[in-house]
Amino acid sequence: MTGMSRPPVDDAWLVVPLFNEAAVVGDVVRGVLPTFPHVVCVDDGSSDGSAAVARAAGARVLEHPVNLGQGAALQTGITYALSRGARYVVTFDADGQHRVEDAADMVDLARREDVAIVFGSRFLDDRTDAGLLKRIVLKVAVWFTNQSTGLRLTDAHNGLRVMRADAARGVRLRQDRMAHASEIVLQLGRTRLPWREHPVHVLYTDYSRGKGQSLWNSVNILVDLVFR
Repeated sequence: MTGMSRPPVDDAWLVVPLFNEAAVVGDVVRGVLPTFPHVVCVDDGSSDGSAAVARAAGARVLEHPVNLGQGAALQTGITYALSRGARYVVTFDADGQHRVEDAADMVDLARREDVAIVFGSRFLDDRTDAGLLKRIVLKVAVWFTNQSTGLRLTDAHNGLRVMRADAARGVRLRQDRMAHASEIVLQLGRTRLPWREHPVHVLYTDYSRGKGQSLWNSVNILVDLVFR
């Protein structure tokens, strides 16, 4: 079943942190709205008109006046979604790398198995071509994160997650850059609520590679793990 053919997920809010993604965020928002009618983009001090593009595409948009980091943007979005009565909060990237059908399948899993947290994983199947450097870095990140959180994940830095409201209320992000990805795993683990992983296909596009996101995110992950 594709994201377009399934019924809308009316009790979930999609939280999309946004920083200088005007070229793609409109298509991302329009692509998810048929499945997730409740979308909030948190513009984290963009200078390229990203907020206006996301708003025109149909998203609810919150704006940080200055860049505070992706962790702060996620926290703003999570808090807003909970205030709007979300039963599930789904974190979703703005750059076109996540698939709406994966997000919907993860919500389905949370309902079907009555779990509070579903982590997306690139490493439960072989569909995602992360590249050798990023794959090595992400495996190192998994080891560090599992050691510090007590969880046993296969992919610790995947931005696609589903949190039931009771789990989302346990999240209070204070870290920026990539350190927030380990912080959110730690905080969700401390809730002691049931969790699962779900295979997802992350699409490393010409756009993201053109911006150097894959390489620089890998470097940022290593720096944050060393100095955290």
